[in-house]
Amino acid sequence: MGGLFGVVSKDDCIGDLFYGTDYHSHLGTCRGGLAVLNGEGFTRHIHDISTAQFRSKFEDDIKHMHGHSGIGVISDFESQPLLIGSHLGPYAIVTVGAIKNTDALAKRAFKKRTTHFSEMSGGGINPTELFATLINQEATFEEGIRKAQESIEGSCTLLILTDEGIYAARDRFGRTPLVLAKKDGAYAITFETAALPNLGYEIERYLGPGEILLVTADGFEQKAPPNDELRICAFLWVYYGFPASCYEGINVEVVRNRCGAALAANDDIDVDLVAGIPDSGTGHAIGYANASKVPYARPFTKYTPTWPRSFMPQIQEMRDLVARMKLIPIVDLIQGKRMLFCEDSIVRGTQLRDTIQQFYDYGALEVHMRPACPPLIYGCEFLNFSRSRSVMDLAARRAINELEGNGEHALAKYADPSTPEYEAMVDRIRQRLSLTSLKYQKLGDLVKAIGLPKTKLCTYCWDGCQGCEQHGRSKAD
Repeated sequence: MGGLFGVVSKDDCIGDLFYGTDYHSHLGTCRGGLAVLNGEGFTRHIHDISTAQFRSKFEDDIKHMHGHSGIGVISDFESQPLLIGSHLGPYAIVTVGAIKNTDALAKRAFKKRTTHFSEMSGGGINPTELFATLINQEATFEEGIRKAQESIEGSCTLLILTDEGIYAARDRFGRTPLVLAKKDGAYAITFETAALPNLGYEIERYLGPGEILLVTADGFEQKAPPNDELRICAFLWVYYGFPASCYEGINVEVVRNRCGAALAANDDIDVDLVAGIPDSGTGHAIGYANASKVPYARPFTKYTPTWPRSFMPQIQEMRDLVARMKLIPIVDLIQGKRMLFCEDSIVRGTQLRDTIQQFYDYGALEVHMRPACPPLIYGCEFLNFSRSRSVMDLAARRAINELEGNGEHALAKYADPSTPEYEAMVDRIRQRLSLTSLKYQKLGDLVKAIGLPKTKLCTYCWDGCQGCEQHGRSKAD
């Protein structure tokens, strides 16, 4: 995923920019960057934050940064912000999203014989530089952004820092959020609204899909209106989003509580306690416990001061080590107990399997799992959703392959909870994880918990469908 934050202010903006960007660190990516603009031009710093906190890497840099406007980013993997010189003038750019047709777009750009790419980290083209190249082919920023949005397969939400102000543009299908906020003498643009309260900002408006604004310290100008095709990623509420944030005016923690309540309403299991895999499973577990009247407990606590999020390291062995070391058991709450755990999702299941085994090792009698979303069957085609190298890493796809053998399968029947194929898939996952029982959230209940029409949500990773009412057909079907 990734996150971004921008500020334009009548006063120096670096404090708000520093802390506002830091409030996106939970999005769990590998690089952070800041760029500010003042009378002397741009000042930029980029650091690797895969093994250190954003604040610790930038706290010395900000002592030497000043300006009335700036942008910051927590990036999936590429270095950002980029400083670009073009016929549009000099600018800095940050992006969040994923470009899935990079090779085709680069090949098209090379045909002009005037294009080159310099940010070749890891041997690949930097997606942010590619997007900037597409923008530079048009006469204005707004025309360039719109053309670039139409050209890419995937998604891209961005901020562009210029002498005029900050251009803020949401992905044309609104798969990721972008919010404008205001306080006296300043405007902020943010992915996460959780960044706003402690900095004194209040939400001014949620940008619509494809909307483009030019923001200055005095106000904002709409450069392109929003379109009607909203397909925001539903997984933001399930997992990625910070509990204090709101998307489309809908709070993350409230949705997670409703998800847990829906799981409880469809359950009749007899257990001694309900718990959540911290952190994102906690809100779901609280909702389950409140609805079921089963006591909520914390049989595992997470040690956060030094251990990063477990999906960040690239090497599976290191991810497993982080997952194991950061969760510390409370044996008195495990031994002799029938436990029900809520989790945001089951992606690969490798770390979860080790955690479940620990429960048994510490004397749990039963371990039941209730994921807050349906099985992940389809690989995301629109965002950098997971560190999985292949869709076949998904626990559900492995189970399907075990049931049918390797090859192409009709996946829609496995996405439908009324089918025997679905039941067989879930039971195979249960066996692999050594669970006493496993029961997933129904997609209809998840959509209801979010509170938006299914036509405005992207649920592709669960049912192969983006913005449709019924089960869709994926390319694999």
